[in-house]
Amino acid sequence: MAKAKNKLRAIPGVDTILEAVKECSLPHPLVVGTIREELKVIRKSKEIPKPEEIINAVKERLSDLELSKLQPVINGTGVLIHTNLGRSPITTPSNSGYTNLEIDLATGRRGNRAEYLETCLAVLCGAEAAMVTNNCAAALVLILRHLTAEKKEVVISRGELVQIGGDYRIPDILESTDARLKEIGTTNRTNLQDYSKAINKQTGLILKVHRSNFFMEGFVGSPDRGELAALARKKRVPFVEDVGSGVFLPTESWANGHHEPTPKDVLKDGVDLVCFSGDKMLGGPQAGIIAGKNRFIQALKRHPFFRALRCDKLILTSLQNAAEAYLNNQSAELPLHQCLTVDIKRLKKRADRLAKKLESSSIKVTVSESQSQVGGGSLPQALLPSIAIDFLPKGIRLKEFAAQLRRQSTPVIGVINNQRFRLDLKTIFPEQDKLLIESITKIITK
Repeated sequence: MAKAKNKLRAIPGVDTILEAVKECSLPHPLVVGTIREELKVIRKSKEIPKPEEIINAVKERLSDLELSKLQPVINGTGVLIHTNLGRSPITTPSNSGYTNLEIDLATGRRGNRAEYLETCLAVLCGAEAAMVTNNCAAALVLILRHLTAEKKEVVISRGELVQIGGDYRIPDILESTDARLKEIGTTNRTNLQDYSKAINKQTGLILKVHRSNFFMEGFVGSPDRGELAALARKKRVPFVEDVGSGVFLPTESWANGHHEPTPKDVLKDGVDLVCFSGDKMLGGPQAGIIAGKNRFIQALKRHPFFRALRCDKLILTSLQNAAEAYLNNQSAELPLHQCLTVDIKRLKKRADRLAKKLESSSIKVTVSESQSQVGGGSLPQALLPSIAIDFLPKGIRLKEFAAQLRRQSTPVIGVINNQRFRLDLKTIFPEQDKLLIESITKIITK
């Protein structure tokens, strides 16, 4: 027992470790809490590390904690809508202090939250009305809770029971609302007759889910949206479509000729409600947008569950900026669209300039043609021509090189490909070039 106590006495105290990590920029309570957590683990260990090893372990934990703060990063992966990196790149809202979130400035009375934004979105979608939730999954849940409150069945094709990132599955979302799935057709083919047979007195809605993160070829088929809308009207059943990515501009010119349906296309074909994400092809913040018939939108906004799904002023402001950009024909200024439409010749010139500045005896740098992806569960068949810079550092393993870049003041994220560390310039903005050079130079000159 005495031996064990002597071992514990060898562990440095909190104040001693605090002095050793005094340069850490994290808030003091976080630093103290981290130290105590580390010491708690050490006291239960069979072997007590040396004091300097304990201090280094605390420093590493604090460094990892500091890296977990939300902060800007340099995305060199070539994936434009990168789920792990916040999906679409956006500019931060400029509003500070108070905002007219729920006041009518004309009358001085309480106003409607997001009224102007909803008007903008309705015009963009060619809809009677629109509303905003905190993401597209929430939008779909709200729609289902309302439309299946009495009639529980949801008619959906088996080929549209999709799964996207993070284990999000359409069937799980549907069943979480107490709705009952009425699966029809087969994985590859569903026809209008399948829908017609499935509709009965318990049908709450017909749901169509756009296959935005995969595509099928060969012996496949599904009803024309217009035909399905006509059937829904005839049977007096609401028709809802989740288009996922929320494209508002033609995609044929850069997506290998593929046409992605816009919310306006979908509503024009006779769908009652359409929902989609704000942080994918729209190029805005995380949000779920619902557009369509006014009577449905108003009912959804009155639903008690909607209050749990509302967005705050920062999201609404950012989404408003994106919506106005489209309405003012300035969507090319949105960061996402800058990435999508950047000229390859300009990328090549930037890459050559960066390679020339970074090439040294410590690192081999080469420039090559590459292919970027849209990502974020959008347009999986679209491969976008791009330019990449490949790095082969000397005296350091690629994984360690990548890890050190992630720990820079502005973290740099790339991929290891063909025994090289690769940065795709399509997702790196020109104003980030100086930071990129500084980060890489700092590592190779150690």
